[in-house]
Amino acid sequence: MSLVVTSFTTAAGTPDRIGHISCMLGRDFRHVPFNRMHGEPHMTQEFRRTGDLKSIGSYPVWLQRVVRETNVYKKRVVDHELFALMRDARLPLAAMQRFLVGVWPTIEQFPRFMSMNLKKVGYGESAGADMARRYLIHNIRVEQKHADHWVEWAKSAQLGLGDLRAAGELEGLQALAHWCWYVCDQASLPVAIAATNYAIEGATGEWSCLVCSENTYAESLPEEIRGPATRWLRLHAEYDDTHPWEALDVVATLLGHAPSPQQVAEVRQAIRSSFVYMEMALDHAMMGALHGTFDETASNASTLGTATLDAA
Repeated sequence: MSLVVTSFTTAAGTPDRIGHISCMLGRDFRHVPFNRMHGEPHMTQEFRRTGDLKSIGSYPVWLQRVVRETNVYKKRVVDHELFALMRDARLPLAAMQRFLVGVWPTIEQFPRFMSMNLKKVGYGESAGADMARRYLIHNIRVEQKHADHWVEWAKSAQLGLGDLRAAGELEGLQALAHWCWYVCDQASLPVAIAATNYAIEGATGEWSCLVCSENTYAESLPEEIRGPATRWLRLHAEYDDTHPWEALDVVATLLGHAPSPQQVAEVRQAIRSSFVYMEMALDHAMMGALHGTFDETASNASTLGTATLDAA
């Protein structure tokens, strides 16, 4: 896999390191042109969901196939060692800090990513466009609150807002934010929503459920900070259970029952790339374990818990 990041200049005229990214995963995104359309792609057969929102059988056959083909990459994210250790309150402090700092740019900018997609649609253009517009407007408001909850979580790991902003050597983790910016800037509306609101939020909801499936992590935190420190996790374990399905419904309505092979390929590759970048971020966060031990974590009872840790 190759990661290409090039600088560009923001609207304010200042250099920005968030650049165009290409990920070679079977095909290079630079060789898969995105249709930068404003509105709904042409579709040969319209789709209107009639079945249950959370049943994969309610969606077009082509989209069912894409979901099945990319599930293996999502599983690698949800089943990552980092989340199992977090659930058991055994994640080394260094790894926890790298995770919280490295994922922060994606958390902080997620409303911006959705705003970039919102600019692609106008009111009344089509049923799919109106569905996407309502979905994005509602969830931009929701996501704006999540940065506050992430900051509270970071405090439980001895990190302040300044620490989150000052990270400068975690490119491997921050590549996920670069990718989100790139796909929302360059891709068509259904492809960008599939990559961000379906793939990233879907996997996030599942790993949040995993961490919250036991009370070990929450109960390891001092009671006075337990609520604020775990609010982000608890909200995503519940909120993202429905949100990704709604995103899938938007994608299906925009593209219909019979999109072109290129459109299907773009959706599939964007979803897969999002999962791969998520896994990359987690791998880099776990590199923090090389610089810290479980004993360090145990000695930090006020941060990551008081549970007895197994010997390494």
